[in-house]
Amino acid sequence: MDIQDERRPLLEAESGHPSPTGLIAEQDAYLSKVKNGKLYLATFAAVLGPLSFGFVLGYSSPAIPELMNDANARLRLNEDQASWFGSIVTVGAAVGGLLGGWMVEKIGRKVSLMLCALPFVFGFTIIIAAQNVFMLYVGRVLTGLASGVTSLVVPLYISETAHERVRGLLGSCVQLMVVLGIMGVYLAGMFMDWRWLAICCSVPPTLLMVSMYFMPETPRYLLFHGKRQEAEDALRYLRGPDAPVEWECARIEDACGEQGSSFRLSDLKDPGIYKPLMVGVMLMAFQQMTGINAIMFYAQNIFEQAHFQNSDLASVLVGLIQVVFTGIAAVIMDKAGRKVLLVISGAAMIVSTAAFGVYFYLMSKPAVGAEPHQDLTWLALASMAVFISGFAIGWGPIPWLIMSEVIPIRVRGFASAAVVLTNWGMAFVVTKTFQNMMDGLTSAGTFWLFSVMCALNIVFTIFFIPETKGKTLEQIEAIFRGTSGP
Repeated sequence: MDIQDERRPLLEAESGHPSPTGLIAEQDAYLSKVKNGKLYLATFAAVLGPLSFGFVLGYSSPAIPELMNDANARLRLNEDQASWFGSIVTVGAAVGGLLGGWMVEKIGRKVSLMLCALPFVFGFTIIIAAQNVFMLYVGRVLTGLASGVTSLVVPLYISETAHERVRGLLGSCVQLMVVLGIMGVYLAGMFMDWRWLAICCSVPPTLLMVSMYFMPETPRYLLFHGKRQEAEDALRYLRGPDAPVEWECARIEDACGEQGSSFRLSDLKDPGIYKPLMVGVMLMAFQQMTGINAIMFYAQNIFEQAHFQNSDLASVLVGLIQVVFTGIAAVIMDKAGRKVLLVISGAAMIVSTAAFGVYFYLMSKPAVGAEPHQDLTWLALASMAVFISGFAIGWGPIPWLIMSEVIPIRVRGFASAAVVLTNWGMAFVVTKTFQNMMDGLTSAGTFWLFSVMCALNIVFTIFFIPETKGKTLEQIEAIFRGTSGP
């Protein structure tokens, strides 16, 4: 079934009677005239935000070893301080998620993206000028705050501007830019000290603020606030000047009108609201329970523990694998579908974390009087490569994409804040307790625990996540309300 055929039932359901032949012809003409050039430009401007918080996520990995050996005693980190330096960013991000939920409703998606560049820059500036450990913490919290806002706003901005034919591709670019940022920091960390690295990390958010000034607000936000003419102008910018955007504008406007103008807590009893909210929350919780952020924050430490002589290079290779497979996911997202990729991703992570556990178990029990078998280090590298590639092709980009697709527009501020808070809250718990788990459960037991969590991810995917491929945002909302099928 092509996209034109999929729209007919929705238009009929919205209008209460079959769509006129003239309107169907107008839709066909619309599709033939859509040009996505400026849509891609707007997406590129927006994803400078994920690139920035990719720098934030990756920064701790090359910076921690240097700071733990810093000549300045006031900046030198002990093991506990290093753990806080790596994980405290998630505290700021959790607060940023709450702040972002308020910002997107009050000042819009575009302005929120522009303003979130400020704590990025201020945070890295404080790190650059740091004279003690407390200033390092403050800088990390501020960059975490900006990361939380960005991780909420950018998926919403892209989902509300993208055409459904390319929404999966463009939505996956969020995670692609995150992993590009992580790899960039790993690579730069091989040649720069931690202060110069912080200077480089402040460049993308500066470009974000400047470039977003020239981009439009999302049509759905404008229509929800009664700005019809501005919404049409935004759609013409995003779809091309020749595209007859009136019918798409009318479709979105009708959907906004059906939902009402305000959100109340009592609305959480509505299955059209609480079901997508629970899907988003559980997706984020399961994503973090794979252990991905713990592994990325302490990538160098893990490879040192695995006896790699050049842990910096190993971390760069991990980043490169993430970029390649996230790019593959972006390309095939709108063809393969979300659920299939999530199941494949979960299966790959089950195998890899179990193998990593076997590696650490064997390394901890060498033969009496013998050194651990050095050839086994390749098992660790292979396990890490499979884990990262598996995560990148599914559980990395898709939870953020689905969050932006399933949450109804009138509760996007509140619900998105709850979803992002869950993600960063779980990230803090996992990263802060990771070393404790390694000590208490042993390295092998920790990775076997992650393997069990990945198995639960697959069960959740199969039974609770709807397929959103090729559907308009209005159709997806109708599925949860039970008023229309896909």
